[in-house]
Amino acid sequence: MFLDDLRFSLNATMPVFLMMVFGYICRRIGLLDEHTTSKVNRFTFRTLLPALLFADLSKADFRTVWDSEFVLFCVCVTLLSILTAGAYSLLHKDKTERGEIIQASYRSSAAVLGIAFVRNIYGDSLMAALMVLGTVPLYNIAAVTVLSLTSPEKKDGGRRSLALSTVKGIATNPIILGIVVGMAWSLLRIPQPVILERSVSYLANMATPLSLIALGASFRTSEAKGRVRVTVGIAFIKLVLFCAVFLPAAVYLGFRGEKLIAILVMLGSATTGSCFVMAKNLGHKGAITAFAVMLTTLCSAFTLTTWLFLLKTTDLI
Repeated sequence: MFLDDLRFSLNATMPVFLMMVFGYICRRIGLLDEHTTSKVNRFTFRTLLPALLFADLSKADFRTVWDSEFVLFCVCVTLLSILTAGAYSLLHKDKTERGEIIQASYRSSAAVLGIAFVRNIYGDSLMAALMVLGTVPLYNIAAVTVLSLTSPEKKDGGRRSLALSTVKGIATNPIILGIVVGMAWSLLRIPQPVILERSVSYLANMATPLSLIALGASFRTSEAKGRVRVTVGIAFIKLVLFCAVFLPAAVYLGFRGEKLIAILVMLGSATTGSCFVMAKNLGHKGAITAFAVMLTTLCSAFTLTTWLFLLKTTDLI
């Protein structure tokens, strides 16, 4: 039983991280460069992941898939995670870096790793889509707020303009749009012609491996200098503390299986790479964020496997 549970956990996590290692190797040997990686990330985020979510949701009976309690739980836990990250940032003396610490501590790679894990285990991303719907808008709103308030650049007008553009960005977020269109398609029971279904399927099948390769190729090992202590704290909060506190609450409320996996990824997956882009756009140095993305991604290969193993051995998934 022990070996079976361990094999299940490794089969769920290792393929995901091996694809990221492959991307990192491709970058190191020159098959991928920074420009290409940036373009692949953009292409995946704007086209492939929305196509994947649309493909899963549009063919499902959304009336039976929707779970208000699950979405509300994701929203509430996200808010509590943001507050916890804010409390941790107060321990850091440099106030201009607190925004980076907060964002890196709470913001998960929900879209990329979340979808990859749930699909790797269950074959679809329905619960991952609901989790993304409950977390991504809050991620963005909180990020622009804390980064603006702590930005070294005191350009109030620029911050207001960026806040407005961020709100607009949430409404036009490709991931959110893919979920909304897929939901509408399912609720309206619109038939899919074979040509459309197969075309979307081709795009959807590329989403997970390509996004993971691009994520691995984005690693920068030069960002660690002078940032180890604070970033280790971020990694502990992101990968261990949130899971230790909120997973028991999820179990107590009765979440099991695919929903519990989606919650696990929401709580304990690596800091998303988009944190660095947003931090830089708001006038921050981005060093803490870059190292946090790298460290949490590397460590999550072990922590997520451990959490998954614990859930499997207790028959919760």
